[in-house]
Amino acid sequence: MSSLEYPQENGQEPAEIRILKDAEGRALSCYIEHSFTINSQEYVLLMPVDSPVEIFSWPEEEDDLEEPIPVEESEIDEIFEVAKAVLAEQNLTLKRTAIVLTVGGDLPDFEELEDEEDDLEPSEESDYEELQLLASFYNEEREYSIYTPLDPFFILARLNADGQPELLSNEELEEIEPMLPSIEGMIEERLFDGI
Repeated sequence: MSSLEYPQENGQEPAEIRILKDAEGRALSCYIEHSFTINSQEYVLLMPVDSPVEIFSWPEEEDDLEEPIPVEESEIDEIFEVAKAVLAEQNLTLKRTAIVLTVGGDLPDFEELEDEEDDLEPSEESDYEELQLLASFYNEEREYSIYTPLDPFFILARLNADGQPELLSNEELEEIEPMLPSIEGMIEERLFDGI
């Protein structure tokens, strides 16, 4: 049987920042949003310091019903410099970080981009998380769009003996998965208590 412990609220102290690294050695600076213990192992819920972004490509066919396709890791290598240059025009810095691409800089207000988001098909809005369009560009006659999620982007990690976050193995994730709803409930409860 698993035991689940939740630490007391830290008051108004600023969130701690830790560096999460992936297998390729890329780093991602994150705030520790929440921590909890399961079976004597400490886990943390991390949120990237910079804004996460996702890049989608659009099918080449001129079919309005086609949906955007998330860009694969190998394709990101090919378009990264072009995407970086396009975002630099908006004073945003695209970073090749662990887990997810991020951008540094001030994102435009959501209201400013609402007209552009009206172009999305209703089915897309219901099938995908809410995203804010940051930029579109072409590379070798293919259209790409860069979006940032409007909802917080969380990463679940474990703390090692040195107090540094590490990605979970598939086995650990499977073990924790049944407990995630109760963990989410506790986090929501703490968020609403802090309001």
